[in-house]
Amino acid sequence: MADGLRWGWMTTAAAGGLVALSSASLLPLGSAPAQAQDGGAITLRSDIQEANAATGIITARGNVQIDYPSRSIQATSAQADYFSNEQRIVLSGGVVVTQRGNTLRAEVVTYLIEEDRFVATPRPNDQVEAVYVLPESAPSSVQGEAPATRPPTPRPPTVLDVSPIEPEPQPSTPLEN
Repeated sequence: MADGLRWGWMTTAAAGGLVALSSASLLPLGSAPAQAQDGGAITLRSDIQEANAATGIITARGNVQIDYPSRSIQATSAQADYFSNEQRIVLSGGVVVTQRGNTLRAEVVTYLIEEDRFVATPRPNDQVEAVYVLPESAPSSVQGEAPATRPPTPRPPTVLDVSPIEPEPQPSTPLEN
């Protein structure tokens, strides 16, 4: 490609290929990882990666690995599509996402970066699996010691509006003879 021309597609077939995720532009192989909005870097590794600067989409295929240390997120999948304009990553094919010991398994997982939110979809006739690590509970009291007491965590009151919905009045029509 000529030095003065901006590349439209970039493909790397080397194992462990790396493309920086950047919302401003797509950077070629070997560039520093992108800075996420909270100052962290997101690193994308795979066997093959294609980046389209015109659409702002990076596609990674084969042994995809994503690392986002500032949010403690690691993910693996068969394919990942990063939509830089929408700040969205779509992982597909045997997706496993881990964050702070919690695990999410699905066929397709969409990660909305700005919202720090995952949306998972299973294979047909299957289910999404999520394993959450719960905080340790207070140890039970030892015989002879007074039990540890903690005030219960307050919960907001549940308000359920069960008032009937009245149908809108229908306009009257004149009777015809």
